[in-house]
Amino acid sequence: MKKIEAIIRKTKFEEVKKGLHNIGIDYLSFWDVRGVGKSVEERVYRGVIYDTSSIERTLISFIVRDKYVDNCIVSIRENAFTGEIGDGRIFVYNVEDAYRIRTGDSGDRSLYDEE
Repeated sequence: MKKIEAIIRKTKFEEVKKGLHNIGIDYLSFWDVRGVGKSVEERVYRGVIYDTSSIERTLISFIVRDKYVDNCIVSIRENAFTGEIGDGRIFVYNVEDAYRIRTGDSGDRSLYDEE
């Protein structure tokens, strides 16, 4: 099993979510997050200097069976792509085990109701 985390533009969230749904990924968590990148910018508005170097993004996180990892990465890349700096990052982690509290299922059986 793998945990996939993707940091994407907020404006691309719905497209990424639909793309994942189309390949069978229906369960995910997401958060609105802020980060700091390489560029440091200040903007002046009515004589006040504002730091605009923090970037608003959405963090998506979900666990999948190993056989779905490549499809998930392709889907996220295709749907989050704008071609501009700041499209985001995808991280893939190993998951040692998982348990479904209600049934006691473990391993990848705990991830889905079917299969």
